[in-house]
Amino acid sequence: MNLAQALSVVIPLLQDALVVHANGFISRESFNLEDRLGNFYMIGSMGLASSIALGVALSKPERRVVVFDGDGNVLMNMGSLALIGAQQPRNLVHLVFDNEVYGSTGNQPTISSRVALDEVARASGYVETRRAEDADQLRGAAQDLLVRDGPSFLLIKIEPDRQERHIGRITHEPQHIVRRFMEAIHQDV
Repeated sequence: MNLAQALSVVIPLLQDALVVHANGFISRESFNLEDRLGNFYMIGSMGLASSIALGVALSKPERRVVVFDGDGNVLMNMGSLALIGAQQPRNLVHLVFDNEVYGSTGNQPTISSRVALDEVARASGYVETRRAEDADQLRGAAQDLLVRDGPSFLLIKIEPDRQERHIGRITHEPQHIVRRFMEAIHQDV
């Protein structure tokens, strides 16, 4: 399962969740699969999607907030795992697409093959941590975690893309991304 296949499993399950996307291919692939009003796409700022999602989750506890993150992004800002664990936002689901490489910059290896990010999340205080290695496991775990109290963490093992990808860029300007995400935050659900 690659990133596009994993996102194709998860996106239909989101309903009205607010989704903060890590930068790079995660944002771009999700944008090209299904652009949603409730999607916040990081453009730059590697590692900060989980910090932004935590702020949204704490300010809107009645809304489900999902993070689409990557292993490289989590490794860049591991302190956010501890902060999420300490704050205990019940409405936060942290999905980490782990391909063990920095896919957006040429597949340089990360250290996620040696650091069990799901175990780090568990030690940091996430209520529920799971791992999915195929589409069926992913579907079942995501369906379950999207309706449970969290914070929850799902490590999704995916294959790196070994051939050059031509994924379209996000066509929204950053200011537009912010405006429409704020509109989604303030909608009644």
